[in-house]
Amino acid sequence: MQENKVNDMDFTGTWLIYEMELWDEDEFNMEVQAHIKIEPDNNGFFQFCLVCGEINGRIVDYTDGNKFEFTWEGNDECDPVFGSGWVRIKEKSELEGEFRIHRGDSSTFSAKKVE
Repeated sequence: MQENKVNDMDFTGTWLIYEMELWDEDEFNMEVQAHIKIEPDNNGFFQFCLVCGEINGRIVDYTDGNKFEFTWEGNDECDPVFGSGWVRIKEKSELEGEFRIHRGDSSTFSAKKVE
């Protein structure tokens, strides 16, 4: 595995979540449009349902393609939570990934890039 910085052509940007494994659209868009934002410095933030947080990650090169893997910390209905996750590019402006809440739920998701 090789670590890389985020690159503008890949993961960097704001991605709107349009599907989640565990929750329906009304729930994951409860407060705001669910999203994940990845910045060039490998940091970012996200929000879905009543869960929001800051991420810190890195690109990891696997034989079947790159993933941006991250850890995160934030809040779930005002309670402190943390976890991990990953995303990978499905198509040029679409990604798939997973959020994991430490000792809690995990859910895959799909998102489209905001142009």
